[in-house]
This record gives sequence, structure tokens and C-alpha cells, in this order.
Amino acid sequence: MLSIRGLTHVYPNGTRALDGVDLEIGKGMFGLLGPNGAGKSTLMRAVATLQTPSAGAIAFGDIDVVAQPEKLRRTLGYLPQDFGVYPRVSALDLLDHMAVLKGIAGKGERKDTVETLLQQVNLWDVRKKAVAGYSGGMRQRFGIAQALIGRPTLIIVDEPTAGLDPEERNRFLNLLAEIGENVVVILSTHIVDDVSDLCPRMAVLAGGRILKEGAPADLVHGLEGRVWRKTIDRADLDAERARHEVIATRLSAGRLIVHVLAETRPDATFEAIPGGLEDVYFSTLAASRRAA
Repeated sequence: MLSIRGLTHVYPNGTRALDGVDLEIGKGMFGLLGPNGAGKSTLMRAVATLQTPSAGAIAFGDIDVVAQPEKLRRTLGYLPQDFGVYPRVSALDLLDHMAVLKGIAGKGERKDTVETLLQQVNLWDVRKKAVAGYSGGMRQRFGIAQALIGRPTLIIVDEPTAGLDPEERNRFLNLLAEIGENVVVILSTHIVDDVSDLCPRMAVLAGGRILKEGAPADLVHGLEGRVWRKTIDRADLDAERARHEVIATRLSAGRLIVHVLAETRPDATFEAIPGGLEDVYFSTLAASRRAA
């Protein structure tokens, strides 16, 4: 169990990236959903012991993460949003080097570990190719392989599917789902579908605060009977926003489809829709902006 209590981080320039974050995260996939600049990467870096928070506590089992960072690192796998690789070094050699750094000293054990991981992430056939020449999806799968060295029990992946094509995204998400069955995996993303496809529990983070937390299905159920849709001309959007609580818009064939949050049908031109996790996300962000 990962326990985060009152986590706050203020950068030297005065930016408050985290503001009293509280979370309890158990085994399985946990989705941390938020827009760019919400504080997700700051939170992930604090949990990954890459920066010390200004205030608050982080515990993983009996490990005090802030006081015992080295102890956590022994059981941590981390795939940051951007990670560099050595040019002209093959995946096989680079993964072997990383295994040495992770403390796997025995040559035989290291060979078994590296070969197993390359097969698990479906990179065995290109193991002798330089990682710098991999496609985006292949590089992300290599990133997961290096994060799995040493059989970590806490894995953090930060914006892992950004920029991937649909086929690579599906392959990567399936890999994460397999990994997340027996360990704690935190998936930090701004892509709603990543969370809805994978995570039995999630939280919405914006402005450095947790705005909503729970099971995606329960959060969606909370909008039942309150989401309405209609198609308008683009020029009418400001007028609709003045009259109703517009939570999302989507352009289709030159016109706008708007989703509105209301307890009853706003008027006869709207139709009721079931709503989805995207509506939960956008309505949560909209409420936060109005309160600011």
C-alpha cells in the first residue's frame, strides 16, 4: 500500500505544484488523471524519490519514502515522461548495463533477467538494434523493461502513451495491464481513455489538488441523468455557455456537439446521454475553474 499524506511542494520561484495531496493506493493499476501542469509529474517525482517535497509524508508499506529513499529505490520501477538513452548502444547491452546499476551482479542472473524482459515486452527480435533508433512505441516498451528490472513492487509510469499510434498504444496498455495484476502501478496521464481502459481506481488532479477519487464506474454513475447533448453552430457557443454549464465540446462536420451538465433537461433541444469518464473529467475541471 502506498500512502500519501498532506503532500505539498513549492518550487523556489513560488509555484505551488502540490497542495496537500492525500491518496491511498493499493495493488493494481491506479490512474492519476489531470491536464498538463496539474502537478502530476511533480507528484510522481516525489514518490520516485527524485525530489524531496516541501511538506507531507509518503509511505510504501513500512518504508518512509522521504526519510529512506534508497530503501524505496530497491523496489521501485520508474518510467518518466522523457527518458534518454545512450546513442549507438543496443537494447540488449543497455538493459544489461541498467541491470548492473540495479544491483544484479551475477552474470548468469543478469542474462536471464535481460532476456526474459526483452521477450516480455516483445523486443527480442530487435534486441541488437540501438535503442536510439527505436520507434516511439518500441522505446516506451524498452522503458517498461528497464522499469521492471529487479521485480519492483511499485511501478510509476508518467504519460506513457503520449505520441504513440493506436496500435502501439494498445500493445503498451496490454503490457501494463499484465504487469499491474500483482504490484502497485501508478499511471499518470492526461488521456482519459488510458484510465478508463485500465484502472479500477483513479483520481483527478488539477492545480496541485486531488479533486475527485474513486472507481471510474462509480464516478460515471454519479453523473447518471445529468448529462445532456445537442449540436449547435460554432458561433452559438458563447451563448450556450452563458445559459448552461457546458462541460465539453467536440467539432463534427463543421458544427459543435456540446455536453451540458444539468439536473433536468435544459430545454427541448437537448437529448439525455449516459455520460462517460470524459464527462466526469471535464465537469470536475470546469467546477474547479469556476471555484478558483
